[in-house]
Order: sequence, then C-alpha cells, then structure tokens
Amino acid sequence: MAERFDFRIDAIDGKARTGRIAMLRGETRTPAFMPVGTAATVKAMKPEAVHKTGADIILGNTYHLMLRPGAERMARLGGLHSFMNWSRPILTDSGGYQVMSLSDLNKLTEEGVEFRSHLDGSKHMLTPERSMEIQRLLGSDIVMAFDECPRADRPFAEIEASMAMSMRWAKRSRDAFDAGGEHAQRAALFGIQQGALDEGLRGRSAAALREIGFDGYAIGGLAVGEGQEAMFATLDFAPDQLPEDAPRYLMGVGKPDDLVGAVERGIDMFDCVLPSRSGRNGQAFTWTGPINLRNARFAEDLEPLDPRCACDTCATYSRAYVHHLIKAGEILGAMLMTEHNIAFYQQLMQAMRDAIAAGQFARFASDFRRDYLKT
Repeated sequence: MAERFDFRIDAIDGKARTGRIAMLRGETRTPAFMPVGTAATVKAMKPEAVHKTGADIILGNTYHLMLRPGAERMARLGGLHSFMNWSRPILTDSGGYQVMSLSDLNKLTEEGVEFRSHLDGSKHMLTPERSMEIQRLLGSDIVMAFDECPRADRPFAEIEASMAMSMRWAKRSRDAFDAGGEHAQRAALFGIQQGALDEGLRGRSAAALREIGFDGYAIGGLAVGEGQEAMFATLDFAPDQLPEDAPRYLMGVGKPDDLVGAVERGIDMFDCVLPSRSGRNGQAFTWTGPINLRNARFAEDLEPLDPRCACDTCATYSRAYVHHLIKAGEILGAMLMTEHNIAFYQQLMQAMRDAIAAGQFARFASDFRRDYLKT
C-alpha cells in the first residue's frame, strides 16, 4: 500500500522538476494539472472521462460543497469520492477565496469570516477549524490551510496584515488538522504562501510556513488580476523560498503559456477553471494557440479541433460539427469542447514531464511559445 504522502523528484532540468506524489488513492505525476470539480463535478464531463484524459487528481471546492449539498450530508453519503464516483486523489481548497470573492456581505475578523451564502442569503461562519472539519467530512486527500487572499493592488499595509493573519490561521489549520483523527493519518495538509508581489513579505510567509511544517506548499495570491509579467516576476523568487523537497502548487493558474512559464520556475501543481469554462464558451486550446469555434470560418472545416491532439473529440468530430453544436446551443458542444480542452492540458503536462526527464525543457518551452503565441 502507498504511503499517506510521499513526494519524489525524478528529474530536474534548470528549475523545472518532474516527479510523483504517492498517496493512498494513487499516484499523481508532476508537473500536474488538476481539473476543477467545483460542485462535485468537472462541468460537462463524467468522472471516468476526466480520468481518461490523463488526469491523476482533481480539485473540489469547500465553499460550494459546504453550502450544497453540505459537508455533513456528504459524510453521511460516504464522502466526496464515493458521491461523485472518483476513486483517485482529490485536493480541496479551503473556501477562503470564494468567501471573499462571491459573498458581498462578509465580515472578516481574527476568528474567521462571517458571510452570507450567494445561494440563499443564509449566514455562515468559516474559520480555520471549520474549514479543516469540512474538508475532513468531504474526505479530501490533500487539505488546504485556511487563508485570506487580498488583491495585489491593495495597500502594502493591508497585504502585510493579511499575510500575518493568514500565517496565524495556518497554525490553527495545522492544529485542527492534526486533531482530525483517522483522516489526519491518511490525508496531507498544504500551507499557502501569501504576500502578493512583495519578495520580503513572501519570504516572511514562507519562513512561518516552514516553522509550522506542511506536506506541500502553495503559492497563493497570484492570478488575481496582476498580469502574467508580474506573476512571472514573483515566481522568479517565490518558489525558491519554499522547501525543495515538497510539492509547490500555484493556485488558480492558468493559460497554457502560464503553465509552461511556471514550470520553468519550479512549480509542480496547478488548477484552473479555464479549460472547462472556455470549452463551454466555445474556445478550444490547441498547440498553435486558442481558437474560437463560434467563428464562421469553421462552419465547413472538416479538420479536428487540433490535428496534434489525441483526445476522443479530435479523433471523432470535425470543427464544422462542433461549430454547429455551439451555434445551436447544444449541450454536446460543451461536452466535446470541455473534453478536448482538459485532454489538451493533460497532454501539455505530459509533454513537459517528458521534456524535463530528457533534459530538453528549455528547447520544449521555446518551441511551445513559438507555436502557441505566434500572431
């Protein structure tokens, strides 16, 4: 049987790393992209289809699942894995970002965040302890510490105070997780580095997280409007502040070229709603850049979405057919586009893993950008 949590680096090329995270429910190959299953589903896809794309792990959302169907109900129904028929690892976020971004009425204190549900206006309190409890009830394999995520354009003093509070919450998350009984013996806990774009704040955050001790470390507070150049500038130093022998997870990222640039800078894990959301809106990602299937130029195009893609959609359906489905508002259009986009992201991750293992990542990244970003 696999260990509770074991991270192994198999190869390093520059700062790019490839390896494996072994957990009780299976291995996750890194660099890894986690499709987002916000409400116990990757929208428009069956779980078995998600796994067929090459995904080893998915993400579930604490905020949405605590509101509907409810964490206690989920536990009575056997936990998130059984409920959604996904037997492999699941990482759950802490709920903090959604509390701040989706609720217009929230009150932030040292204790936690009091907020009203965006569904029915009911009042709730989310604290580090409650976040750990919810993730335990869901049966998460990788639990995220509870934090606050301010925008990078907030005043320095606000970002500093928020980071310091998030580190206090990280310690409370650690203590509550460790008190979680059997779940703590089979799950992992990740801390989240904060500090916006400031190297000094992020260094202080990393030091606090190291002192507490976590199985993995996430970089939070990016992909919130600062732009790719600023994000990459932060990633030039932020991953190096975190332990080398633990996974580094960049939260909420991103576009394919974001992923390549982040792996260049030492990131091991990603999640983002972009491939599924874009698919539902008619955008397909390809090795030569994104294409909009709503465009009339695809109406009689018998090519697959991407001739280099090995997914079932590209093997079976033409751009003309998918264009028709999208223009007609047919559900199958969203299904086929989402399948392709998730598969493309997984193929990109595999290509990066192979390039790192072969010591050819710099060439791969250069060739990828040449083809993907061409105008």
